Amino acid sequence: MRFTYNDHSLKERRRNLRKNQTDAEALLWRKLRNKQINRIKFFRQYSVGPYILDFFCSEKRLAIELDGSQHLTNQEYDAERSYYLRSQDIKVLRFWNNEVISNLDGVLEKIFSELS
Repeated sequence: MRFTYNDHSLKERRRNLRKNQTDAEALLWRKLRNKQINRIKFFRQYSVGPYILDFFCSEKRLAIELDGSQHLTNQEYDAERSYYLRSQDIKVLRFWNNEVISNLDGVLEKIFSELS
């Protein structure tokens, strides 16, 4: 199955998501950007097929998703999205926004472990 990276039709949506990021996304991005973890490059608001990922490492085929309370009611959509990404050989790590804010070191440890 062929899929598109950073589909041009989603460019404006990706840009808006970057401009209106959550506090948790901003906090995690400060730690992921500029190859700060294992010299691995991450992108933020990166699209794969029809989905926009919060953070994506193409080298390791790892997506990181931060979930807020809206994901409690969108579990079916999230499961479908995760299934699609797994079918593209992309592993998804999910963290709650409050987990990133209250336990950033623990979140970074899990990410580091996945990258190693």
